[in-house]
Amino acid sequence: RSSQQGAGSGDGSPSSAAAETPSSEDFSLSVLDTNLPAEAETELRSFIAKRLTKGALFEGMGNVASVELSIPEYKVGCYYCRFQQENLLEMATLESDINAPEYVVCFLGGSEKEDTFRLELDKYIQSLKINLDLEQKTLETYVNPYLRSWFEDAICPIQRVVQLFQEKLASLLHAALSYTPVEVKNADERTEKDISRFLAAASLQGLVQEGTMTSLCIAMTEEQHKSVIIDCSGPQPQLHNAGSNRFCEDWMHAFVNGAEGGNPFLFRQILENFKLKAIQDINNLKRFIRQAEMNHYALFKCYMFLKNCGSGDVLLKIVKVEHAEMPEARNVVTVLEEFMRE
Repeated sequence: RSSQQGAGSGDGSPSSAAAETPSSEDFSLSVLDTNLPAEAETELRSFIAKRLTKGALFEGMGNVASVELSIPEYKVGCYYCRFQQENLLEMATLESDINAPEYVVCFLGGSEKEDTFRLELDKYIQSLKINLDLEQKTLETYVNPYLRSWFEDAICPIQRVVQLFQEKLASLLHAALSYTPVEVKNADERTEKDISRFLAAASLQGLVQEGTMTSLCIAMTEEQHKSVIIDCSGPQPQLHNAGSNRFCEDWMHAFVNGAEGGNPFLFRQILENFKLKAIQDINNLKRFIRQAEMNHYALFKCYMFLKNCGSGDVLLKIVKVEHAEMPEARNVVTVLEEFMRE
């Protein structure tokens, strides 16, 4: 049984617990930091202990589950992640007799919707892991404030960007969809980070082929207008060289209308639906192009689809890059480009 310290927090907040040998029951959990009431904290500790006993927590990979606690919400969504301090991890590898303490951080929110932010929260923990030092001084000055600001820093950026850009959000969505580089000027550090996170969350990275993405980035950088410039010196951001289309305008309205409720999880869901629709449109267009290689009526269907989908300009660029090495499909795309120009 280990006597070493662990870490903790919960509820729009943090909770972390030390675990020595997760695969067996021979470990102890002690709270390092929490803002949960005592009874709920004990229940959360029991929940984490059960997971550790089953060996269900993997280093650095967050999980999301629903937990019943003695707090008004009754059932809450809990993101929890087990990790070791970065420098101690290396030492433990070199000297196997060193028993490095391990930690579990828990973030509690209103529902299991934290699942949509799991990647952001994993990155958030990664940063904590690098900077964690159990000297009391660092704990009070860095770790505790860092744990307490998880919701603002990891969950709210999308919401803040929607509220800042309002109708101009359509141009930001267009830049993300078309892989257009974006430069932010005269913004404070948080706003710059928020815009960067929004663009990363709205892009189709990981959903279209890696090669396509690289080629698109190169193609967009070489284009005449190059980067979209966002100037944040005034109360409302000013955009230069920005593009937009009907598809992005429609989705912008979904975001702005959702702003009344002020639920950050809703914005993330809208963003996921936006990307899903874009991917469906790309797949439909690719299917029509395959048919159009042998059928002139299908070529006309391609053209009508591009005209009516609202994002023909972006879709055409994506399929042009994807079909660059396929002569027949490339010919179809060239004809479509001519029709669209006319």
